Amino acid sequence: MNFKALWYVILFIIMVVWGFNVVAIKILVQHFPPITMQALRVLVAGIVILLILLFKKSIRKLTKRELLYTLGAGLFGVLGHHFFIGIGLVNTTASNGALILALIPLVTSFLAVIFLKEKLTTFRIIGYLLGFLGVSFIIIQGNGSVTGISKGDIYMLGAVVTQAISFVLIKKATTSLDSKLMTALMIIFGSTLLLGISQFMEPIEITAFTTTSSFIWFIFFSSAVLATGIGHMLYNTAIHHLGAAETSIFINLTTFFSLIGSALFLEETINAIQIYGFIIIVIGVILGTGTVEHYLNKKRNKPTSVISAN
Repeated sequence: MNFKALWYVILFIIMVVWGFNVVAIKILVQHFPPITMQALRVLVAGIVILLILLFKKSIRKLTKRELLYTLGAGLFGVLGHHFFIGIGLVNTTASNGALILALIPLVTSFLAVIFLKEKLTTFRIIGYLLGFLGVSFIIIQGNGSVTGISKGDIYMLGAVVTQAISFVLIKKATTSLDSKLMTALMIIFGSTLLLGISQFMEPIEITAFTTTSSFIWFIFFSSAVLATGIGHMLYNTAIHHLGAAETSIFINLTTFFSLIGSALFLEETINAIQIYGFIIIVIGVILGTGTVEHYLNKKRNKPTSVISAN
């Protein structure tokens, strides 16, 4: 197996892990107070990444500019994103949550056009419209009106927007800062704040952590260490070796495996509306993130910008 093929296999495995991680979080919020669980889960991931960087001696002092972007990314990408996911998955299905989260690359691309002055093209406009159409199918669930929108779906949309904002901040910071170091620091900062908030919103439920089974703890640490910690580090490394365009193609598999996991482990019914919405969102992501333009311009030897999903 050559070097490139090896990274394709690694990316495929990461997408399987990330897809099932949505199912894992859905299970965890049924056993733990959601905000506290998210804070502890992500904090463990941040500590794992930091320990790996310390072992590799990859820690350095941040400049004032890098620090501001890192703190901002922590506020939106960790505090905001994981707060909304925790509350959202309490109030919606894992399959719906995964499908809505599939919009993250598309919303990131849209924000990049606004704040990073990236070119707005016909492909991207079509992609944005398709993404909006696809998620509309999902959250309305075929009821024919907005009365079909659940509170959990709205929270999941909040998770999409906050994560997309954080990716724009990460894009600005990582022009000079290693993405793995920024990831570790923003995760630790954001999850610490989230843990503080959880003490006000869930002051008594912390006792739930002392009565759960060892299997649920296995899911907790697998989600924290494998999916959030090691998974993000490997994905960032794949971007370095393969480029954002090739790497971002794989992100669509995450939603596919989330749907499979929801059906297998949670016995959720995947209906036709969700399948149609998924297909439309995937097409929208491919068009809206500039992936098609990248490969067309690559044939013409022209540089282009592709928004990474992470």
